[in-house]
Amino acid sequence: MLSVISYPVMIVSIILALVMSISLFPVDWFQFRPEWLGVIVFYWTFRAPAQFGILIAWCLGLLLDVLESTPLGVNGLAMAVVAFLVLTIHQRLRMFPIPQQAAILFLLLGINQMIVHFVKQLLGGDEAGFSYLWPALTGALAWPIVCPLLDTLNRKLG
Repeated sequence: MLSVISYPVMIVSIILALVMSISLFPVDWFQFRPEWLGVIVFYWTFRAPAQFGILIAWCLGLLLDVLESTPLGVNGLAMAVVAFLVLTIHQRLRMFPIPQQAAILFLLLGINQMIVHFVKQLLGGDEAGFSYLWPALTGALAWPIVCPLLDTLNRKLG
């Protein structure tokens, strides 16, 4: 657990995650784009549970809804669920090595994607199948890079 939280690092990482969530991506690879905001919500809820919680995650999810032009509240609900689940297990998460954290991140991002997919299905959106889970896998694969990078930046600037 980090002793001092660098708020500039937190804000910049959130902004970068939002930008990367809507940035241009090759159409053929679009389904493989990591769920960047979910990764950042996981990281900050895990590292700074007192400063970053369910309300902030929900607000960021609403902002993502606006940016992606999805029905308002879909990503908000999903991000709030991710933050809640991380808060319930963050004490145990600290003991896990990075590969195990990545596996848990995959499960939580999978839940996130399932919630979003389910609500979009109810509203007559997304196609059937399990391709909506690719962002959870690629987000988990990005975790071994994102976590040490943010830890280092937070330590140096915090």
